[in-house]
Amino acid sequence: MLNYHEMLEKQIAENDAAGVKPKLLLHCCCAPCSSYCLEFLNGHFDITCYFYNPNITDADEYLHRLNELKRFVFCVYSGAFEVIDGGFDPEAFIKNAAGKEDLPEGGERCFGCYRMRLSAACDYAEAHGFDFFATTLTISPHKNAEKLNEIGFSLEKGRAVKYLPGDFKKKGGYARSIQLSKEYGLYRQNYCGCEFSARAAELRDAAKNAGIDK
Repeated sequence: MLNYHEMLEKQIAENDAAGVKPKLLLHCCCAPCSSYCLEFLNGHFDITCYFYNPNITDADEYLHRLNELKRFVFCVYSGAFEVIDGGFDPEAFIKNAAGKEDLPEGGERCFGCYRMRLSAACDYAEAHGFDFFATTLTISPHKNAEKLNEIGFSLEKGRAVKYLPGDFKKKGGYARSIQLSKEYGLYRQNYCGCEFSARAAELRDAAKNAGIDK
């Protein structure tokens, strides 16, 4: 298995040695996940945050997560990073998930969702002259970093923008994101945003409560 975190560190070292600061479109799923990713990448890239998450099918939840990302960027970086709203688009997710509704979390339905979000980021990055695109999704221990990077590399083929690999959970990245979330009082959700993950979270909570009651 490839070490995607080492690949990221190597790219950063090459950039720094060459004295360049490439333009990076960072697909952001939420403020907590973005917190450490931005901290790690800051100074090495000219970063723009891209919030495109059609898996979030509730409008209020979508706005809450988007506004938390904006608040974090403003509080910590004085708004130095632009936050692009890719648009509330639950119909796209529902269409993408058709026929996969009964599949378990972390399987093909999720992989299709990864591709949909990364594809949108790739398209936007290429259309607006970015050098790289990347995603914060790999920081989550619940997301398949191998599949995310595989999709990212497949999307860059024949394009004028490159995929920046990574596995942000490595070397304490996930723990640091939790620390930053507590420090800045960030809203941490217990599901990815779609109705399927919400249902799975409810079942987990019910099982946990049942265990406590015993």
